Amino acid sequence: MIGLRQGDPLSPFLFIIAMEGLNDMLKAAQTNDWIRGFKVSSKAEDITLAAVIRVRFPDNYTLEATFHPSETIQSLLDLLMKVIAHPELPFYLYTTPPKKQIKDVSQDFYSAGFIPGAIVYFSYDLPKGDDGAAASGPYLQEEVMCLQGLDSMIEMEPGEPSRDDPPLQCQIRSLPKWLKL
Repeated sequence: MIGLRQGDPLSPFLFIIAMEGLNDMLKAAQTNDWIRGFKVSSKAEDITLAAVIRVRFPDNYTLEATFHPSETIQSLLDLLMKVIAHPELPFYLYTTPPKKQIKDVSQDFYSAGFIPGAIVYFSYDLPKGDDGAAASGPYLQEEVMCLQGLDSMIEMEPGEPSRDDPPLQCQIRSLPKWLKL
């Protein structure tokens, strides 16, 4: 019988010896141009085309947004400022498990490890003694919840709505894939 039994203490050493020999043969073949390798890009943009970020709110709504991997987490915060119901209140994002607050918003999604996607959680940053009435109500604006005017709302600057806007009538017909209720 030729070879080693499974679990033999000599087995790892023989594997290393065989791999070193194979490595030397591959280096010699590459030096003599007998074989050529190819380079896989180290840039995040070339590897992954999108970072899908799902933001979960305490009222069990999930907002899904797609970003370029080189965009910063600040772009997610800017989007949230446009769609949350109370942008004047301080808030933070965190990941779990374990609960870790996202503090470095200048980091891009690739460096943060949010590629190809991530689930982050939303929470208001209110003192414990505060009544929290605003923090317990709806977290997303009524326009987002009703799915009316979403395209124009994302592009508009934060501020007061125009008085010319028609009154809001909430009628949910069919839900888009990005809104999980």
